[in-house]
Amino acid sequence: MEMEMEVEEEQVPREPPKIHRLEESVVNRIAAGEVIQRPVSAVKELVENSLDARSSSINVVVKDGGLKLIQVSDDGHGIRYEDLPILCERHTTSKLSAFEDLQSIKSMGFRGEALASMTYVAHVTVTTITKGQLHGYRVSYKDGVMEHEPKACAAVKGTQIMIENLFYNMSARRKTLQNSADDYSKIADLLSRFAIHHISVSFSCRKHGAARADVSSVATLSRIDAIRSVYGVSVARSLMKVEALDKDPSSSVFQMDGFISNSDYVAKKITMVLFINDRLVDCTALKRALEIVYAATLPKASKPFIYMSIILPPEHVDVNVHPTKREVSLLNQEVIIEKIQSVVESRLRSSNETQTFQEQTVEPSSSCQMVSSKDSNRNPSTSGSKLQKVPVHKMVRTDSLDPAGRLHIYLQAESRGHLERNPSLTAVRSSVRQRRNPKETADLTSIQELIAEIDRNCHPGMLDIVRHCTYIGMADDVFAVLQHDTHLYLANVVNLSKELMYQQVLRRFAHFNAIQLSSPAPVKELIVLALKEGDTNPESTENDELNEKIAEMNKELLEQRADLIEEYFSIHIDKDGNLSRLPVILDQYTPDMDRVPEFVLCLGNDVDWEEEKKCFQVISAALGNFYAMHPPMLPNPSGDGLQFYRKGKSFRNTGESLSCNTATDDVMTEDEIEHELVAEAETAWAQREWSIQHVLFPSLRLFFKLPNSMATNGTFVRVASLEKLYRIFERC
Repeated sequence: MEMEMEVEEEQVPREPPKIHRLEESVVNRIAAGEVIQRPVSAVKELVENSLDARSSSINVVVKDGGLKLIQVSDDGHGIRYEDLPILCERHTTSKLSAFEDLQSIKSMGFRGEALASMTYVAHVTVTTITKGQLHGYRVSYKDGVMEHEPKACAAVKGTQIMIENLFYNMSARRKTLQNSADDYSKIADLLSRFAIHHISVSFSCRKHGAARADVSSVATLSRIDAIRSVYGVSVARSLMKVEALDKDPSSSVFQMDGFISNSDYVAKKITMVLFINDRLVDCTALKRALEIVYAATLPKASKPFIYMSIILPPEHVDVNVHPTKREVSLLNQEVIIEKIQSVVESRLRSSNETQTFQEQTVEPSSSCQMVSSKDSNRNPSTSGSKLQKVPVHKMVRTDSLDPAGRLHIYLQAESRGHLERNPSLTAVRSSVRQRRNPKETADLTSIQELIAEIDRNCHPGMLDIVRHCTYIGMADDVFAVLQHDTHLYLANVVNLSKELMYQQVLRRFAHFNAIQLSSPAPVKELIVLALKEGDTNPESTENDELNEKIAEMNKELLEQRADLIEEYFSIHIDKDGNLSRLPVILDQYTPDMDRVPEFVLCLGNDVDWEEEKKCFQVISAALGNFYAMHPPMLPNPSGDGLQFYRKGKSFRNTGESLSCNTATDDVMTEDEIEHELVAEAETAWAQREWSIQHVLFPSLRLFFKLPNSMATNGTFVRVASLEKLYRIFERC
């Protein structure tokens, strides 16, 4: 019976709710919550007001991330005494009087809502003085009106606005903003962006009670000087100027100038500072377009620093499209973005042809101090301090901080034309470091198990050697000489690089940047080429039909698995069966593309696509072998290798070495050399050694977990110990 009554009650139609007018205080507080979303919103509005007042100096003080106090002081023209009563009323402004004025507005503010909104969610105090006045005035505001008549007070030129207890009457908003450090960093970032655009204005930002400002800039005539002052020397050094101009009324009219980072700049996230008609805004479409350009052009530096200032006719910009004026709408926006994207891409491609290395000053190491101890004894310092004496058999020739002690110092390289190198290159420390989190992997049990196996099989003693060793030089094509403490080691760089690449593939699983191939390579042709290289007689054609069938089957298989290998390994095979992208496993390193056919054949033949763990393990191992730092296919032209480059010899790539046909050697003189081929080989070998020193070993120190097997399989061999050598020579 009770259930029947409840059903009847539910079937009774309800009357529509009554519409009533909200109280003005409620309306104003709702509107204030839209305009002032967090402390940085208030700072942006106040700084823009200071800029509109033609200030040359703007100082910001913040307490508790802006919730307790925001104080913005400027030296602008000030506020007239007669305007103080309506200063904080909604929709009161000096910047426009009719709606049509929005078509040509040049000031930052125009709605007259910011100060009013602040008075509804905080306690606002204004101190101001105008030119010619003997004293200033101070007045407090609440809910848009003055709390008392303006009081005369001492004041310096300009205006100071204090916002206290922000969101004191909005408990939910205040609870979500308890991380004061996060809000302060947003405010500091905002001031940094203003500082590099408005270079004729001095900016400072500091925490309340702090003696030193976290952001400090002075007026300057140079934009790059402002960037250097705010963001640092390393950022400014990595920037290049970019400009664009279009005066065609039929498409777009705009002028853009700015600075963009080159391949030397590496960061974890993009920094884009965009001003449109001197207004700091966000443009998601433009940001995305430039990210695409960098990812395709500089995949190793795909998180750039970008500063851009775009000037358009005021009537082509709608500034009234966002509550906080963070976004604007542009006439012909797609055309403008496309032209800017094209200019940036062209600038990046031209700059990518060359790379500049910054030479660093190397401080004398402890080993250098010990070598020069005799000289220092002859000229003792006035302080009377003495160097700590080190036993002779413990003295180490070099250390990891002293590049001048490497093997190159003792060799006089023979220069060959365009391959001459600046001798200071040996003093350049590798600026290449992995910026990604090596532990960031896809949440797959199989990958976690493979990584756990690597961690379990790590040799702790050898790990310490790898982390703290010094690279001395290459002993031959495969082994590098390393020094750790007083011991000398030979290390197989092919095995080390192969294992490192394998481990990095697993750790960067599904989080790769990509190398875009300049021209896509047909998968089928690559597999046919790999099969021919494996034949005992590559010139024979009897296996061509079989090779074609095998290649076609493997191509179809890889096309079926294209989505998987692209998603997890960033290996892109397009719908036409062309290989167009490969993953970036180590920054600043590109694999030997002569080994692509072997790699593609391995993907088609060796991978078990049915079992997940085995599948990922084999693909990772194949990538490791492909990206390993094998000796180049061309023989090393130094020493006896030069004989392979005599004219009249034909070379055949056997995968392991080059064979040559010497049928015509009899009629060739000894000095007839294929100089272009020699130059190509020298470049390949020099690039490999540079990569070993500046990419491989820094990465080994950072990420490598040396497996137990490498301690016994000849990858690491100790060849000398300083203590034992000392005993031998002591007997002599």
